[in-house]
Amino acid sequence: MGRATNQHYIPPVNFGYVENDLYRCGQPNELNFPFMEKLGLRCIVWLAPEEPNQNVMNFVDDQDIQLHHLGVLEAGNASDPITEDMILEAFNLILDKGNHPMAIMCNLGRHRTGTVVGCLRKLQRWNLASIFEEYRRYAGPKVRILNEQFIELFDTDLVRIPVEPPEWL
Repeated sequence: MGRATNQHYIPPVNFGYVENDLYRCGQPNELNFPFMEKLGLRCIVWLAPEEPNQNVMNFVDDQDIQLHHLGVLEAGNASDPITEDMILEAFNLILDKGNHPMAIMCNLGRHRTGTVVGCLRKLQRWNLASIFEEYRRYAGPKVRILNEQFIELFDTDLVRIPVEPPEWL
């Protein structure tokens, strides 16, 4: 008689629930794939300038997940701040309910992901203190003041709201 093996579900670094069917995290590894599979993702918004590693690309292909690599929209390196164009392109995907369940990712799920989520919170009319508290919780000791300034100055009037937005907007 064979014993049933216990499956462990390990979330990726900086994983978090943003809203219903919307998640955030850093780049997952093989240990995280069973957990990620349970989310039933349709779409990943990838914000880092470099491609995800090959294991992630294989997982995305195996699970038939759409990967939108927005990090290539800007020249520069990973420490450069995110651009307004990238935020607006991310929102075009995030606010389309047809893309959900969705994950927003960058390498560690800190700065670029945190800036996109921070701008989303601003669009949801959260107060800045709460937005920055959430950003700092994921950024840890590596808080980037430029990202907080970007969130504070982000003009939500630039965002196109779809006719049928997600219920959390």
